[in-house]
This record gives sequence, C-alpha cells and structure tokens, in this order.
Amino acid sequence: MSRSPVQCLKDLERLRSAPDLSAEVVSKLRGELGEVLAGTSWCTVGVMAQSAEQALQTLRSLETALAWSALEVVEGTDQNGPVFLKANQQMGTVRVRIEHGLGEGILITGHHNDEGQISSTWGPLPLNFFEASTQAKPISTL
Repeated sequence: MSRSPVQCLKDLERLRSAPDLSAEVVSKLRGELGEVLAGTSWCTVGVMAQSAEQALQTLRSLETALAWSALEVVEGTDQNGPVFLKANQQMGTVRVRIEHGLGEGILITGHHNDEGQISSTWGPLPLNFFEASTQAKPISTL
C-alpha cells in the first residue's frame, strides 16, 4: 500500500480540491487541526461545494464537531449550482453565493485578536471531514 502524499495540514496547501483521505490521515489531520485552532481567537470558513444545501450541511457538521454556536445565514442563493459559502465566526454570519470554477472542500482560516499575528489558512479538507460518522474522536479547539 502506498503512502498518501497528504500527511499534514501543510500538504493540503497546494491542492485546488480536497483529496480522498484514509482514516489514518484524517485522524492525524484532526489532531493537528485541533492544535492550530487552539492558538487562534476566531475563524472564517470557506466551503466550496456543488450546492448550497451541501455547503450548509458541511458547515453545520463543522459547527457541531468544533462545539460552535450555529452561525446565521444572512445571504443565500435560490439558484442551483456550485457555491462558495463564507462563514465568519466572529460576526456569527454566513453568506452563500453561486461560484463556478472552484474546487471542492473546506478552507479554515484562523485569525487573532492581536493584529500583529498572521492569519493562517488550512485546507482544502474533504466535505465530510467533520461529519459525526467520520469522527474517531472529538476535535478540541477554541
């Protein structure tokens, strides 16, 4: 069996779409993600998906896994097609728009209340990364 080219969060940076990941790699990435998120003050989340429903389901799984309060959808779309969902934990808001030509996956950016600290983005993670059925253990974070 060959070793996955993705072994840590940094390995995802060069990808346009989330790769298929083994359970072992998902477990490693969850642990690493929990550590880096613990060092942030708040996050923004981008979800690239084939529909608004899929993007929102993905966000709700993330909120559950990370023990966040549900964010409010303040702008959505009634159109069918690929979307980009942008969630802002600090503002408590979600915006969804039709966006063609994107990959697929979850992007998480960790922000700091101290403006001198640099924000970091992790992903793209698979859309099912935070689903309860794929959780070996909870992700402890913020």
